[in-house]
Amino acid sequence: MTSKARLFYHKELKSDLISKLSESQSHYTKNVMRLRPGDKISLFNPTNGEWDACILKHDKNLTEFKVEKLSRAIMEEANLWLAFSPIKKNPQDFMLQKTTELGIQKFFPLLCQRSITKEINLDRAKKIITEASEQSNRISVPEILKIQNLENFIKNFPKNGHLIFCDINCKDTDLKNILLKKNPVCLLVGPEGDFSENERQLIVDNKKTISISLAKNILRAETAAIAATTILSYKLNFK
Repeated sequence: MTSKARLFYHKELKSDLISKLSESQSHYTKNVMRLRPGDKISLFNPTNGEWDACILKHDKNLTEFKVEKLSRAIMEEANLWLAFSPIKKNPQDFMLQKTTELGIQKFFPLLCQRSITKEINLDRAKKIITEASEQSNRISVPEILKIQNLENFIKNFPKNGHLIFCDINCKDTDLKNILLKKNPVCLLVGPEGDFSENERQLIVDNKKTISISLAKNILRAETAAIAATTILSYKLNFK
């Protein structure tokens, strides 16, 4: 039995639509999955939901398909964000992949005083996030914003949001006041060298900040991000 490819399609999806996949998706369906005309694929986006489609033909570089029927409508998801300082490539790739699988809706790369990595490859990050969404059966694909400094992020954080500060010095784990799906809940994870004292004070002085403890041990940045996302995703989706 042939496996069904599941692909993010950024344009409108509707019944009987005939269109073509991107060059990279066409290569994947034709040369990696080895799908043939008549085989089924699944296409999705957060605006139109998920649709069954059929491959019509493989041209030289592009695969043509026809949309058949809606298989899954869009659904409400917890508005969970992750703000993080860029880290080394492999741990960061792993963090983006796993937190996407766990339900993050927006990523905010932050430049902090002790950030070791000063920039982020957005094209690479978007590719990892999209592939993780395809493989994890979610309909939405998270957004990743351009890098900004921590002070600017704190200043412009939404008034109706909750900023969950993963603070190693905190002993509290009380999250009972944030469990509203409609309001953004943003996890804030520090750089490998942790936040400076000035940054820490800026964070805790913010009225939207809720400090929590994740573990008694010191966690790597990517471990903290995945652990915090796991906890919040569970509490927001299964309350």
